[in-house]
Amino acid sequence: MNASVEALGASPRVVEARDIPALLGVILESGYRLLGPTVRDGAIVYDEISGARDLPEGVGQEQTNGRYRMKARGDHALFGYTVGPHAWKRFLFPASLRLFGVSREKRALHVEREPDDPRPVALLGVRPCDLAAIARQDRVLLGGALADPSYRARRETALIVAVQCGSPEGNCFCASLGTGPRASSGFDLALTERIGDGRHDFVVEIGSESGARLLGRIESRPASAEELAECRAFGRRAASAMGRALDVTGLKELLEASVESPRWEEIAGRCMSCANCTMVCPTCFCATVVDASDLAGVSAERRRQWDSCHTLDFSYIHGGSIRRSPASRYRQWMTHKLATWVDQFGETGCVGCGRCITWCPVGIDLTEEARVLKEGRPRPAA
Repeated sequence: MNASVEALGASPRVVEARDIPALLGVILESGYRLLGPTVRDGAIVYDEISGARDLPEGVGQEQTNGRYRMKARGDHALFGYTVGPHAWKRFLFPASLRLFGVSREKRALHVEREPDDPRPVALLGVRPCDLAAIARQDRVLLGGALADPSYRARRETALIVAVQCGSPEGNCFCASLGTGPRASSGFDLALTERIGDGRHDFVVEIGSESGARLLGRIESRPASAEELAECRAFGRRAASAMGRALDVTGLKELLEASVESPRWEEIAGRCMSCANCTMVCPTCFCATVVDASDLAGVSAERRRQWDSCHTLDFSYIHGGSIRRSPASRYRQWMTHKLATWVDQFGETGCVGCGRCITWCPVGIDLTEEARVLKEGRPRPAA
């Protein structure tokens, strides 16, 4: 079926699971570099895929404090997981980006700017919390006088195929922040996977003309009122099944007033300053610039690399670091994420994905630390 955009309209459609390979084929034929979930190194990660056969069919996850395990679901769900260790920012704001190189030939210096991959990216399987994270990075890296041109080039041509959440993990808390488990905007297409009772299909919401054109090239049918009501109920069940919550009421003011709280030293007794929380966070945007040259002094390059406020060098100025203790660095991270980010951008820097809890080696829980600070009580001894 090759329905026109006008005929397809913006009404949700239903696509059978057997037609998902066709949808991915259409995306690839349109010139996109297809990035989606796949199984690698004992985790579900986002990487370049060549089609539906690379998706984690029938694979789910178990996530708790400092623990991640894949598990068999016992069905053929293509998106039966929540989020893995990687955030989508690694494709829009790469962890290491060569900005330019300089070479010397006789008396002349030649500057070579690093070319971007000309192919636009299609992000498949973006969860609502990660959609909210992309919107926060947009606010930082697309807005104002210091907009990042590399990010803009990737972001403005990106196609986003979201997947609505139905089975949150124990570390998810997006519902308490209003960033999930359902998204209503920010996508080109959004899929709700329905499996069971002999069916396997997807209710597809259309968020853009690009999405409508792609969907119009594969088989689909209009979604019924009952199917749409089922999708809404699907989201409500997910919201009620969240394993955690973060109450942000008064949290900004509390954190700003808690600079001298003894709680920071208690956290530092467990925190390893490993920076895992910032590396997996989908909104952290701090970066540094590194210059390097070869031993002969003939060529040099400049790279931008992700940085973390948990490292000692992050706050280094002439004379040394101004945040020398793990306590001060954790305080900086949490206070910026949940308080001063609001001053800068009008919202918190947290979207409730729970990655920082899962991938913390000692299982430090951001929501629990906020709760303890609010209640003003000490943490029970281990």
